Order: sequence, then structure tokens, then C-alpha cells
Amino acid sequence: MSANSTLRILSFGAGAIGVYIGGSLALSGHTVTFLERPQVAAELAQRGFRLKLLDRQVRLDNPLVADSLAQALSQASYDLALFALKSFDTQAALREMQPFLQQMPPVLCLQNGVENEAALAEVLGAERVIAGTVTSAVGRGAIGEIMLERLRGVGIAAGHPLSARLVEAFNGAGLNARLYPSSIAMKWSKLLTNLLANATSAILDMTPEEVFTHSGLYRLELEQLREALQVMAAQSIEVVDLPGTPVRLLALAVRRLPPRISRPVLRRAVSGGRGGKMPSFYLDLKAGRGVTEVDALNGAVARFGRRFGVPTPVNDFLNQTLQALAAGKLPRESFARNPQKLLESYREIQSQRTTP
Repeated sequence: MSANSTLRILSFGAGAIGVYIGGSLALSGHTVTFLERPQVAAELAQRGFRLKLLDRQVRLDNPLVADSLAQALSQASYDLALFALKSFDTQAALREMQPFLQQMPPVLCLQNGVENEAALAEVLGAERVIAGTVTSAVGRGAIGEIMLERLRGVGIAAGHPLSARLVEAFNGAGLNARLYPSSIAMKWSKLLTNLLANATSAILDMTPEEVFTHSGLYRLELEQLREALQVMAAQSIEVVDLPGTPVRLLALAVRRLPPRISRPVLRRAVSGGRGGKMPSFYLDLKAGRGVTEVDALNGAVARFGRRFGVPTPVNDFLNQTLQALAAGKLPRESFARNPQKLLESYREIQSQRTTP
């Protein structure tokens, strides 16, 4: 494949990120096939895609859509697969790949969390997995409709034969891509930003702004971030800035600044970071999916903390609480708009753990 050739791309899913990245690449001349469930695939094939890219509205009519991996792979061979599914859908996608491993192209993993690349590599081989991350804020409307709310960019891990070519292609599509020498630093730095007022907002049915206005909740937010930073330090993982996202400033504020100074910094990061939309955990809980990505984020901090001997009580508490709410083991209204009850529950659990 020459440096100037177009790419044939398979996008796993046509959610907000899949449509934004895949649609932008298709509009710039690359051939993109979107893989979706049969009912969704049929509707997408009929409706096409509508992308609101800041002040520009574009349509992608007659998109290439497949309703199964077998169908997609029978239609063409691909240079790359975009993998932007929710983390809780990873294992199901890997099971679908199993009969077609020889036909699978390299996969650019754009998922949140720090464990999906390893899961993909275990099935596909590390040589066919490229780590990536998206920092642009993208909202979703009806099926096939997305809104770019804030352009920041895309991080792509260096070191793969395709990496530099992907950055060139993504930048040609207006996606503002950058190479990162350390995929681990890139993914953990993104995880830090994903933690901000995510679990607490969902548990409490409160906006991020409301969470950061409450002094007790703000201290809880600080502690979950400090735990994540300590887990990173235990692994010698550097905090790095991401496209349009000053993560090192966030880490400095969390580690060094007194709360009266750090709170305005983090509040601005939260209010501006998501383009005005509610956090993903909140949206998944409200949709009644029965699961959120909390185990891939707060849960991952707790798992790596246990592995490296770093206590992570706040991340563990938020993970367990939100999982229980999503699964219906706790009533959804258990902590709704009741910060004091949540804080008391956390203190009670910690007291039980420390009592001989």
C-alpha cells in the first residue's frame, strides 16, 4: 500500500465514535464498511449518515453496511478495522471474530479503558492491534446522526507499520491525529479524563457541575483521581497530554494544588470536556442497558491497584455501587440527588474494612 493510497476500512459499530471517525474517513475518499446488527444495518443503509461537524453539516448517502462479520469479510478485504464499541461489548465481538481470524485486518482500538488492547491481542496477536484514543466530544442523535461538539483530536500509538499512514489519513479527514510513542501512557492518561464526575454523576442523578459544586463530592472525586495516579506511578506510567486535552495540568492540580484552587480548574475541565452532554455512565444507566463501562474504568484502577499493591477504596466503591445500580441489585433511586447518603455509605464501608 503506497503512502498516498486510500484505505479500505471496516468499522465495528455505527455509534457516535464509529460514525464520526468512519464517516469522516469515507467523506475524505476512503472506503468504509460499517458493521451493525441486522435491524440497525438495514435502517442505516436506507437512511445514510448525517454528520454535523461543528458549523458544517454533511450527508453520507448509500453507505456500505454489513449485518454480520461474515458478510463484511465476504464483500472485501480490509486494510484496517476501527474498533470503537463499548468495553462491555468487547468479548462478544471477539467471539464473532473467532471463525475469521485469518481474514481479520489490523485493528485500531479506540475504546475507553486500558484492558481492551490486551484482550484483542490475545485473540488476534499483538502485531494486529494498534492502540488509539478519541478526545473530541461527539454526541449522537437518531440512528446514523452524530454531532461533533468539540474538536480535539485522536491519539494513535506509534510502532505499527500502519501508524504513520493512519495519522496521515486521519489528518486528511480533519480528525487532528497525533502519534504517541507509549500506548500505555496514552490510554491511562485518557482514563484519568474519563473518571471525572462520571460514576458519581450516574449514581447520584446529578450533573457534573452539581457534583463539583458539593465539597464532599469534590473530595471524593479528588481521591479517585489520586488513586488512579498512584496506580500509574506504581507502574512507572507517565501522564501525557492528549490532543486538545492538558492531562498533565489536570494531574498537577490533583496532586499539588489545595482544593480551593484545584476545584475551579477541574470544574472547567468537566464543564467544557463533554461538550455539554451528560457523562457516558449516566447515559447508559438511564438507557437501562443493565451495564455501564464503570468496570472498564474505575474497576480497572481497582484491579491494577490490587496487582501493584496500591489501595483504591474510592474507585472500588464507585465501581461496585454503580454496577449494583445498573444490574438492578440496588434500586436506581438509592442515592438519587442524595450526596450525603452516598458519602455516608462510603465511610461506613471503609469503617467496616478497617475494624478488626
